[in-house]
Amino acid sequence: MVHVTYRRSPTAAAVLLLATVAVIAQTSAAEQMMNIAMEDQFRTQHETVTHQGDVVVLVYAERHGAEAALTLGRRLHLQFHPTADSASADAWSKQPVVGLAGWPAGLPVPGVQVIPVASLTEVPRALQAVARARMRKDSPHVPVWLDFEGTLKQMFGIIPGEPNVVVLDTAGRVHSVLSGKFDDQDYAQFVGLLDQLRRAAQPAIRVADQPNGSPVR
Repeated sequence: MVHVTYRRSPTAAAVLLLATVAVIAQTSAAEQMMNIAMEDQFRTQHETVTHQGDVVVLVYAERHGAEAALTLGRRLHLQFHPTADSASADAWSKQPVVGLAGWPAGLPVPGVQVIPVASLTEVPRALQAVARARMRKDSPHVPVWLDFEGTLKQMFGIIPGEPNVVVLDTAGRVHSVLSGKFDDQDYAQFVGLLDQLRRAAQPAIRVADQPNGSPVR
């Protein structure tokens, strides 16, 4: 199966989800589960593989795009975890995901893990501790992955001054890479895409070869 990668530039907002480009050279990589690992501002190690079963949205930017990335990440988190809006600061990132209409009862609903990542390649090793301390002050409760090595930039590229997004499906495979500002239409389409990826995790239902044709999972 060929996985489709979407790429959007800041000057071509309409490209998002409207024009698709199949990147054949990346197909074999996209077919495989990818694990991205980084530390946050508290020196806690995180890995995307721990979120298998959920859709993972990595929202990253360098310092000039940090505010826009923060705004987008917060909007997405509240979209899929609306109770976070009234939750305490330390419980903000631990709220339940919204359900999916028609989802089978008793089957766990795939979540959407929105992960903020700060691209800090310009910070020398000697000052990384200072950067962590600053991030702990700015975000005392929500973990922010710190990309000192430029891992996401090397793997997926980065548009300076803009939010950049990598989407992993529920199997941990890269589905989409996007950059640039989201207008309301872009945002609505992107939310729809994330819900499609959640629904794709539902086990296939087949009709058993039985007289009554009862569906069997």
